[in-house]
Amino acid sequence: MSFKFPLASSSWDKKEYAAMQRVIDSDIFTMGVNVKEFEKQFAKYVGSNYCIMVNSGSSANLLMIASLFYCSNSSLRLERGDEVIVPPVSWSTTYYPLLQYGLKLRFVDIDVETLNYDLDQLEEAVTERTRLIVAVNLLGNPNDYVEINKIIGQKDIILVEDNCEAMGAEFSERKTGTFGLMGSFSTFFSHHISTMEGGLIVTNDEELYHILLSLRAHGWTRDLPKNNYVCGEKSDDPFKESFRFVLPGYNVRPLELSGSIGLEQLKKLPCIIDSRRENARLFVKALDGHPDILIQSEIGKSSWFGFSLVVRPGSPFTREKLLGLLSQRGFETRPIVAGNFINNEVIKYFELKDLPELKNAGYVGSNGLFIGNHHFSMDEAIESLASI
Repeated sequence: MSFKFPLASSSWDKKEYAAMQRVIDSDIFTMGVNVKEFEKQFAKYVGSNYCIMVNSGSSANLLMIASLFYCSNSSLRLERGDEVIVPPVSWSTTYYPLLQYGLKLRFVDIDVETLNYDLDQLEEAVTERTRLIVAVNLLGNPNDYVEINKIIGQKDIILVEDNCEAMGAEFSERKTGTFGLMGSFSTFFSHHISTMEGGLIVTNDEELYHILLSLRAHGWTRDLPKNNYVCGEKSDDPFKESFRFVLPGYNVRPLELSGSIGLEQLKKLPCIIDSRRENARLFVKALDGHPDILIQSEIGKSSWFGFSLVVRPGSPFTREKLLGLLSQRGFETRPIVAGNFINNEVIKYFELKDLPELKNAGYVGSNGLFIGNHHFSMDEAIESLASI
């Protein structure tokens, strides 16, 4: 089905196709020099020491959690049964690695306006059992990291960021994805930049970087520097290191094609973010204070992945009526990420006990939706939206 105002659109032009052709001409398609250069440039863009590219944002989340089980630093190392706090509105693969590594999930409700953590409830939820907090910067909106770090204080709690929807967002003049020990990003088609499929992890911790390098490719030593935190010192004999496995890893390597596209997309990213913010300025101007619709309240400088619309409590409007009107005008719509995730059938595998009410997540899940934002002018779409 074709929509006048789709959720996502391509930001590729002849430069991306030329980059792909150069890879095709080289006849080297697996992870190589283009991926390495993209990692270097992306780390520089966000202001991080290390970056590793993988085949998806979901894989980035998986490796981010897995790496915490193999580090030597006991203050950072997780164990099965440790408690992790998560918001109930996010994508499925925010949660799956936590389940798969035996962590105990504790859901903390969101704020109905920011769509990120309700900070009062987050503070109440933190106990001596809490070892990890996953901050999800939903629809491009940063969390309030000043307040989150106050809540963590001197407690033995690790903070990581699922920043897959918030590339380019900023809080206190710093890029999101860099406030936690690690941060994940997605470069899937519908995200701020696209590399076909792809994801990234950034960190300033060298040991975790080495662990991620090994986990990304079979758990072997081949991609590690000679002196590293995983196996110590590698042999100078490449034959001995060819099939030397030291960690229970995966194969989530990206393609060289994706790395080459990423280099071109990264050059465009500042302009892409600027255009999305200009669209957001017009969107907020048109709908802020609307009697029937709540829009997302910005924290810091959002990169505006999309525009959320939540029917206000007590409004005679319904989401079904809103969906119908938007469809008539040609808007493609989706639920706000996965809505309240605990309402999905898959939750039966999580063995959760004593679930809180999650009132706000439930409300947003039942009464909210989002429409797309883009790297080009959306004047017509916003005018049409405001006239509904």
